[in-house]
Amino acid sequence: MFRETFNPYKPSVIAWPELAPEELRRLTSLPIWDIAVHTEGRARMRFAAYAESVADDDVRDAIMLNAWEENRHKEVLSKLVEAYGIRLESEPAYEYPRDVEWFYVLTGFSECIDSFFAFGLFELARRSGFFPPELVETFEPVMQEECRHILLFANWLAWHRASLPWWRRLRFELRVAAIWMAIARERIGLTRGMDTRADETPTNSNFTVKGASALSPVEFGVRDLMQLCLEENDRRFAGYDPRLVRPTTVPMLIRLALFVSRPWAGKRARRQLQPAD
Repeated sequence: MFRETFNPYKPSVIAWPELAPEELRRLTSLPIWDIAVHTEGRARMRFAAYAESVADDDVRDAIMLNAWEENRHKEVLSKLVEAYGIRLESEPAYEYPRDVEWFYVLTGFSECIDSFFAFGLFELARRSGFFPPELVETFEPVMQEECRHILLFANWLAWHRASLPWWRRLRFELRVAAIWMAIARERIGLTRGMDTRADETPTNSNFTVKGASALSPVEFGVRDLMQLCLEENDRRFAGYDPRLVRPTTVPMLIRLALFVSRPWAGKRARRQLQPAD
């Protein structure tokens, strides 16, 4: 699948559409560009490092291609910010990971989380007209490539688990649990204290939290966003071979959250329908 669905597009020849002044202002005001470029740079390094440790030729080549595509995403973003005059902070040096398996799994799960919400936010931006149709079409290959990447990771994870003897499988599952806890601590930290810098400039880290309100001119609730993310997640995976493993943890947690919050959502809707005194 990963070889057959490879898209040979070149970032250097992408024709970025001309934007009207208001469209350009909205695009450049999004607090995501620094962290997006840095995230792709780190992912490339971590995936390539892990690929070097894999004995199976086919799996190693697929993960190395994944790393190459992560670097291409970074090039696409760099070309975008250059085309629209978006200023970025200095790019950090990307360190070779000390524990290649740990950082490969951590980055893979993080991409599953980020892509799930990015699918919904991208569709919300399209529906609301926040991004002009020409820009949506230009950036679509990158979004679909993210879908391929997390499909590859989910199926690598299933293959890796099946390949381990039971005593190594137990150790690996303990590491997976520790990685999920590390991700949870990181995400909680981002939502708590990183809304602004000392100069009150919004940081990139709060984009997932505030993305829906930034991308839509109308009120878009948390439940609405979660439902849209689920729909987009299902739509983007629908065209792939049904035998492939799909990421399940985040969709399962979101469906559980929607189910648990349903009574409160119903009460809120009924209150809104009641006539004012």
